[in-house]
Amino acid sequence: MIGNDIVDLAAAAVESNWKRKGYLEKIFTEAERFLIHVSKDANVMVWLFWTMKEAVYKAAEYNTQTKTFAPCTLNCNNLILHENSACGTVDYKGKKYYCHSGLTSDYIHTIAADCEKTLVLISLKIETYNIADQSYKALKPDSVSHHGRYLALINLSGSLQSTS
Repeated sequence: MIGNDIVDLAAAAVESNWKRKGYLEKIFTEAERFLIHVSKDANVMVWLFWTMKEAVYKAAEYNTQTKTFAPCTLNCNNLILHENSACGTVDYKGKKYYCHSGLTSDYIHTIAADCEKTLVLISLKIETYNIADQSYKALKPDSVSHHGRYLALINLSGSLQSTS
């Protein structure tokens, strides 16, 4: 099971005011809120945790009929931050998921898998998103995410190539 999520930081700045009263409490656990408040860049931490939770949710719930996203039920742990990347785990419904995130000044992207070894087998393609252009579907990605200006596609079985 794999999933991915991308946040366009410019779009998020316009669309979401995570600093409003009660927002963090609704989305993040107490431990996650602590890390957000003590981090050198709270905005990056908010969207990093968000993409981790979303990617895991997509991986875990891909084949289920009932979809209820309750962010506080996904607990981000073991976070290791590097200059342009991060890794960590997320506990969800009694299972551990492994995450790898790319951090840029334009977006944050996270890939999640239920097996740590799976993360190295995933091919990733991030490109400009155009809502009118659905040609990416011909690539048959295993997981799709888009937000703002960006489209992120991941595939477990190798490179993302058209089957035409």
